[in-house]
Amino acid sequence: MRVRILAALAAAVLITGLAAAPPAVAAPSAVAASLPVAAPLAVARPAADGARVVATRQVADRQLDLTVSSPALGTTAPVRLLTPDGWTAGTHRHWPTLWLLHGCCGDYTSWTSATDVAAIPALRHVLVVMPEAGRTGFYSNWWNHGAGGAPAWETFHLTELRQILEHGYGAGPDRVVAGLSMGGFGALSYAARHPGMFRAAASYSGVVDPLYSPGGPENVLSIARGQGADPDALWGDPVAQRDIWAAHDPYELASALRRIPVFLSCGDGTAGPLDPPGATSAYETLFLAEGRHLAGRLGALPGNRLVTDFYGPGTHSWPYWQRELHRSLPVLLGALGVAAAAT
Repeated sequence: MRVRILAALAAAVLITGLAAAPPAVAAPSAVAASLPVAAPLAVARPAADGARVVATRQVADRQLDLTVSSPALGTTAPVRLLTPDGWTAGTHRHWPTLWLLHGCCGDYTSWTSATDVAAIPALRHVLVVMPEAGRTGFYSNWWNHGAGGAPAWETFHLTELRQILEHGYGAGPDRVVAGLSMGGFGALSYAARHPGMFRAAASYSGVVDPLYSPGGPENVLSIARGQGADPDALWGDPVAQRDIWAAHDPYELASALRRIPVFLSCGDGTAGPLDPPGATSAYETLFLAEGRHLAGRLGALPGNRLVTDFYGPGTHSWPYWQRELHRSLPVLLGALGVAAAAT
């Protein structure tokens, strides 16, 4: 079984990079170049470390793109906001916030380009934050062989960007977080590593146990390598630097998740109702094993608030992630005190 999983994952990385990247979208720079300038830059105070918004563009109704100059990343990075009803630039009002994280090989535009998130009525009552996280950033401050430094995605998201959004873009202190694949890892890892920051978390086909055996570490390393990154720069070697891996692994951090609602969903990698006939996904098969492993541990903890949707046939693809976003909204919005009717 171990050999079959690893061989299938290696073939998937070499052939496609990822089994189900979102529909092709323009590179962030190309997208930004074609958009009209929106709100004035003086809207938001810089973050404590000097991170600041250097450009804004209105890309569609209720969709505002920010370009943030980030010391944590050593460069600029884009963020897409889906704004609530009544929102205006420079608002002094604050809304509950849903952080919606993309997966590997996608970007900050993935959720709006590949799903109906912008048309969900219940999300007109929250601020939705869709940040760039790098093709294989893994929502982490990279170890860089002990040197640290850029890219520090966790610092960018949870310190720099959070402060900017709270200062001038209407983000309130009540937050939930959700994501797909790599973003599912980010959602649970962020919630576990920062107790009290998020009121609920959801993972759709997520990498929720990077140390899972067989196949977990090999999957993370091969994804990073397949996108041209140094895989050992992320968290180091999974044996020699196991403590760093464990410090990010939602399975290892399960006790920190038991007091908040957690929604876990995944298919089994075989063709489902939203797939073409004969479709398969080795990624989904592995992530289901990781999800069940985490669910077993988290579900055994007293006081846990775990909800699972291991829905059987289904591949690592956007139609399922859109569906699971809808299914998870009662959990996520309920934690914010927002009605999830008609989602």
